[in-house]
Amino acid sequence: MTTANGGPLPLGPAKRRSLLAMLLAHPNTPVGVDRLTEALWDEEPPRHARTVLQGHVSRLRAVLAQHGAAAHGVELLTQGAAYRLRLPEALVDAHRFEESLRLVPRHADPGEAVALLREALALWQGPAFSGTVHSAPLEAPAHALEELRLTAVEALAHAYGRLGDHGSAASVLRAEAAAHPLREPLVAQLMLALARAGRQAEALDRFHRTRKLLADEIGVDPSAVLTDAYTTLLRADTRTDTHMDAHADPHKSTRTDTGTDARTARAAAATPHAVAVPRAATMPHGAPAGPAATPHLLPRRPRGFTARQDELAALDRITTATPGPIATLTGSAGVGKTALAVHWSHLRRGDFPGGTLFADLCGFSRTPARDTCAVLREFLLALGVPVERMPGSPAALGARYRELTAGRRLLVVLDNALDSEQIRPLLPGGDDCVTLVTSRDRLDGLVATDAARPVPVGALPAADSTALLAAVLGPEAVAAEPEAAARLAGLCDGLPLALRVAAARLATRPHRGLASFAGELADEQHRLDLLKAEDTGVAAALGLSLRHLPEPARGLFHHLGPHTGTTLDTPLAAALADCPTSQAALALDQLAAAQLVVETGPQSYVVHDLVRLFARSLAPDHEPGGLLRLLDHWVQTLLGACAAAEPGGEPCCALPPGARRSARIRRFADRTGALAWYSAERGTLRAAVEAAVAAGFHDRAWRLVLLQWPLVVWQVRDGWVPLLEQGLASAELDGDPAAQSRALALLGWVLSEEGRPEEALLRLERAPGLAVRAGDAEGEAVARINLAVALMRQGDRERPGALLAGALALAEREGLTETVTLAHQHLAQHLLSVGAADAAAEHAARGLALAAPVLAAPRRVALRTLHGEALAAVGRTGEAVRQLSEAVREARANAYEEGEAAARAALDALADPAPEPKPEPVPVPVPVREPDRRPAWSVGAQGLVPLSGCRSGPRSGGSPRS
Repeated sequence: MTTANGGPLPLGPAKRRSLLAMLLAHPNTPVGVDRLTEALWDEEPPRHARTVLQGHVSRLRAVLAQHGAAAHGVELLTQGAAYRLRLPEALVDAHRFEESLRLVPRHADPGEAVALLREALALWQGPAFSGTVHSAPLEAPAHALEELRLTAVEALAHAYGRLGDHGSAASVLRAEAAAHPLREPLVAQLMLALARAGRQAEALDRFHRTRKLLADEIGVDPSAVLTDAYTTLLRADTRTDTHMDAHADPHKSTRTDTGTDARTARAAAATPHAVAVPRAATMPHGAPAGPAATPHLLPRRPRGFTARQDELAALDRITTATPGPIATLTGSAGVGKTALAVHWSHLRRGDFPGGTLFADLCGFSRTPARDTCAVLREFLLALGVPVERMPGSPAALGARYRELTAGRRLLVVLDNALDSEQIRPLLPGGDDCVTLVTSRDRLDGLVATDAARPVPVGALPAADSTALLAAVLGPEAVAAEPEAAARLAGLCDGLPLALRVAAARLATRPHRGLASFAGELADEQHRLDLLKAEDTGVAAALGLSLRHLPEPARGLFHHLGPHTGTTLDTPLAAALADCPTSQAALALDQLAAAQLVVETGPQSYVVHDLVRLFARSLAPDHEPGGLLRLLDHWVQTLLGACAAAEPGGEPCCALPPGARRSARIRRFADRTGALAWYSAERGTLRAAVEAAVAAGFHDRAWRLVLLQWPLVVWQVRDGWVPLLEQGLASAELDGDPAAQSRALALLGWVLSEEGRPEEALLRLERAPGLAVRAGDAEGEAVARINLAVALMRQGDRERPGALLAGALALAEREGLTETVTLAHQHLAQHLLSVGAADAAAEHAARGLALAAPVLAAPRRVALRTLHGEALAAVGRTGEAVRQLSEAVREARANAYEEGEAAARAALDALADPAPEPKPEPVPVPVPVREPDRRPAWSVGAQGLVPLSGCRSGPRSGGSPRS
């Protein structure tokens, strides 16, 4: 046995070699301990033979693991009191040798026969099972293989003779005749080859020496095959091909009264795969092949098959819509394409009286892809074409196949196809035939050239996934833990292979419940290891897809590991792979064609968790470049999203020092698009923060947190505190006081919104001082405003005014128009709440004058509503109505329902004012208004500042939860 590099496997002593030889002689079959003991000890085994055998098994497993045997599908398994060597039989030279001999028909072109036989014999590297114990269990298969090899040598010499190359025929036979001098058919064939090569004297001498050896060694005379060859030599008739065929055919019987050598007959019986085929006399050249057989090659019906009703219905429609329909079932590894194809084929088997053909094309397999000619030969044999009538060339094979299928109602299932090119020669010739193809490739070429109809096979929905678990585990197990079953199905990505492996692990470990196993699967570091059972697993299936990927898809896939989400676009892929966007676009298209990512829109894709985790397992842990590029890309994308969600201001932070600029980032058309993206990517961004923290990239981590502020303020009571606390911790570890100030301001506001005022004020009180320390005037103004609003909520009527006045002065000094506008708004609200309506109206008017149309509608609506209320409070009712009516109009135009309701309520109050006491002299006292609990927030420059009076945003941008 050799390694993948072609070198010999270091097996050690003869008994270990014998153990492997016995297992290879019976591949994929359990071999009992008693049989192995008999093979390893040719005499009475010692008392501790079983222990010694177990030691050899253990060492053999270690050798196989050391040389990566599992990657090639080779594994030594224990089955009760037996051992089984699981491996693709195509890896065994003896199997490949026998398969090659099957491909040599009697009347094949002699040149083709020579090529096939030489290739088969080249697999031999010495005597079979050399270096093993001489025991009966090993000698029997070794003898059978040697007989088969000699038969192949004789067939090769015969083919050389048909070519007229008698010298080569003699050379091939001479070495074997020296090693087997009593093998009379071989000697007879050598005699005739020598004579044909002009060496008649040597041929006659060979006869006399063999006759003497037979007499001396075993006391018999030459058999008919040897004497007939001698007679031919004496008649000098060796140039006639018929004599060569009649007297030197390697498969002619030799020694009984009927012309049969009993020894050769026994050898042929022991080697059923020898090339002995019916003589030409049994099927004259040109005779018909006889009536075609009805093939039934389908595998057994898959057990536990569930769901897929839509796909089954699609197959029913496609296969009855057009003549000669072709349906392609395409999907990712482990999604259940083969099971679906075989299940449907069994359901519709009665619709195909002409039979069913099935072939595994091994397109994505540990073994090489099937040769098209080999598959055609299998199909023709199943259709009744005898071996001796098998066409020789690929074109002739295809023509005969199409001829036999033309008049049939036949189903052809081509499973696990590599690409369209592999499929086309196997398409049947009749309009009544149906072809069903499964592949991990999209097979775009087959759709284009042969009108194939695709049936995409995706992940199972949640309900169907749990149904599959129930089918394997039993309905009682799933019914006992329905929530755990649903979670388990989600962690398996709805992938039938993963679900079946998970169910198998649970079934063989009944003490482990669904909830416990789901908890283990939740750990991404070990999920793929848990989704493996013996030779079946998600990682192994995905590895076969990866093996067939072209560049640049293979390179991109290896860079997907750091990605923390499921969505993927071209700019992000380019950043991960550090390549041009054009190359990333091509690679993504190739990955989509291989079903490793799912295309959801123009340059938009989804990569499932199990695929992403497999990619991560391929990436070196010590290489942080990919993660850094990912984080920098996210920071740049978030800056763009902030600008779109809250236009008109400066960003609340800049790129970190040394950041790698992406060649391209996602563009956002408007506020609605930006907020929708924020919401969709929230989980991905949270995971990116966690990855940044774990890697120590705190300067990226706090930016990723703070730049999500537009979504925070729109969904303020949606559990943001842990993320914001992480952002604050990263800002502290990064030693950035400005970032700490902004994090505290945002965190404090969220805590206030959650009804945790003490915790909120604790954070908010620290924020202004940190901003001062950082020299961040804008941040200081923001912190002052947030603290003032929180204090207003606590009923403080003194400090808010001073804080807001200070914030206004800072913002005006620094020329921060947006912050100035915001300060005016909150001053107006504060003054209105303490009865200073005139001053409130003035600040609201000044804020409105600065509020550019580019600002979000909630800000302008809030300012107009405040202005209208202040005007009403000082008796300027007409102006108040105009401001409130405009607020209603603008809120409605922007689908801002809460703002519209607040403005309309103020209008209604003016239309039907409640009786109230005569006001005191100036300032006119106004009842204290409880500040609204829902903020509207400033634009990007302020980032963290609430605009009180706004209870929610437009529905199109995602309303916050109350």
